[in-house]
Amino acid sequence: MSPRESGQPPPPRLGAIVRGDDTAFTVWAPSHREVALVIDGRPDIAMRPFGDGYFGATASGVGQGQRYWFRLADRLRPDPVSRFQPEGPFGPSMIVDPGAYQWHARDWGGALPRHRQILYELHIGTFTVGGTWASARERLPHLASLGITTLEIMPIAEFDGRFGWGYDGVFLFAPFHHYGMPDEVRGFVDAAHALGLAVILDVVYNHLGPSGNVVSEFSTFYFTGHETEWGQGFNLDGPCAGPVRHFMRENVRHWIEEYRFDGLRFDATHALVDRSPTYIIHELADQARASATPRRIYLTAENEPQDTSLARRGDGDPGVDSIWNEDWHHSAIVALTGRREAYLTDYQGSAHELATMARRNLLYQGQWYSWQKQPRGSDASRHPHSAFVCFLENHDQVANTGTGGRLHQFVDRARWRALSTLLLLGPATPMLFQGQEEAVEQPFTYFADHRPPLAELVRNGRLEFLSQFPSLSSPEVRERLTDPGDEASFNGCRLDWRTTTEGEEARRLYSDLIALRQNDPLLLALGTPDVTVESSAPTSHIVLVRYSAGEDSRLLVINLGPSTDFPMNDPLLAPVAGHRWALVFCSEQPKYGGSGVHPSFEDGSWRLQPHCAWLLASVSKDQ
Repeated sequence: MSPRESGQPPPPRLGAIVRGDDTAFTVWAPSHREVALVIDGRPDIAMRPFGDGYFGATASGVGQGQRYWFRLADRLRPDPVSRFQPEGPFGPSMIVDPGAYQWHARDWGGALPRHRQILYELHIGTFTVGGTWASARERLPHLASLGITTLEIMPIAEFDGRFGWGYDGVFLFAPFHHYGMPDEVRGFVDAAHALGLAVILDVVYNHLGPSGNVVSEFSTFYFTGHETEWGQGFNLDGPCAGPVRHFMRENVRHWIEEYRFDGLRFDATHALVDRSPTYIIHELADQARASATPRRIYLTAENEPQDTSLARRGDGDPGVDSIWNEDWHHSAIVALTGRREAYLTDYQGSAHELATMARRNLLYQGQWYSWQKQPRGSDASRHPHSAFVCFLENHDQVANTGTGGRLHQFVDRARWRALSTLLLLGPATPMLFQGQEEAVEQPFTYFADHRPPLAELVRNGRLEFLSQFPSLSSPEVRERLTDPGDEASFNGCRLDWRTTTEGEEARRLYSDLIALRQNDPLLLALGTPDVTVESSAPTSHIVLVRYSAGEDSRLLVINLGPSTDFPMNDPLLAPVAGHRWALVFCSEQPKYGGSGVHPSFEDGSWRLQPHCAWLLASVSKDQ
């Protein structure tokens, strides 16, 4: 009988909870009549059933660091809500007392409002050569000085193997043991807060990994009949779905309360099947905010079809603060590479597309999408620009180049600088991927450490996925693709942060752009009703984006084409009466690796140099 049927609320906490000198254990195991708690050196403790398939027990004199199992019939299994797996998924669980950590940044108020966000996605295992929380912590001053506001950490839930992206986690409450101890996670978050950086965590609720997953041995009700492209989906609306949803709510509370993460990124929400009155993402968002109070948190989601109903329009609405804007990425990549294949097929990379998204957020808002042979997207016109996260790179898109090459390595650098400017000074929320700001040379490929025969299945699956790109399907190219299971593939992605001329130039570009966004009073208010956004594409290569607040205006000009004499026949070019345009920024300054600042923006037609971006401010003619 489910909690919904019995009317009995689920227990308040799951797993091993330290309470003074005792530890209380709770597990959901409706597939069993008897469950025993097994602690080394002690007799088995029979757990008491207390309705809806839950079992509980309290052990005195045990706490932080103690290892334990649950006995199911004649089998020992780790806790599905284990807070740490020191020997990996197949070893014992370990009791973790979050109260033992002494927090230093006690006055931390939480994440900035969504319109102030500048996100930075990173993978702990490759962000540094060390590949640990401790070594990543050493890089935090670098990110703080760059002007990043929020770090988005790729999934850290315990998974089988020595390395992986983290999206195949099997113990959703346990931080991956190869990255460090639980208190090292807290130390990273604590140090970030001390530097003014928020930290959010990427979480996966659409499936569990294929190796080391024990939850189905405790209950067959965890999963439902539908399959995702990565495995069996969770039961969110069928019989006994109540405890499954409670499991997810507890996981959200765990990361927000016990580790003080400043929010979450929900992975692949389009794979969640839920016909309940309250959609699971809205429920989890409510749980996250309640757990963080009074801290402000930031919630974002990946949703490939770009369902805007997930994102809140105002602070009082349900849902996440933002969704990822795949349209922006796809159009920008075509603009940079000309590569119109696979899911890039329906994009032109034109100035018109980029100008449209500056004004209307998304390109696809319900019209036909030929690549998927179905409608795509939903109405984005009523959402603020800050409800959409734009990016040139992320973990998926870098890896989907096949070789994991970074964008700056195979496109025109001047155009890369121009579109980096549009990303960071555009109206939406910008996100960078690790190393982008220093034009690093290391790739980011897909890697996953699995045993045979799973390793071969994963390798073939990756090749099959990449085959949708004709440019990656030739035998010569396929021979160059790395083996996901080869440790050398993983090690090759570790960032060594060596200093290069190109890296210093990129760092100056990104640092200056972020400083502009954070210090210019009009740019600082982007994504709020205080700023009006207008845009146009007067030619096939030129994008104009104008921001206005009263008589104060900024004009962003992007030329993705050749040098041109630009006719002044677009109304967005008209300065406010009694004002003129003054140059604030140019992406071709030599300190960024550019060719210099050529055009003048005085009266008369403007001659725009090729592959360049400019920011102009409206100033009094008397200045």
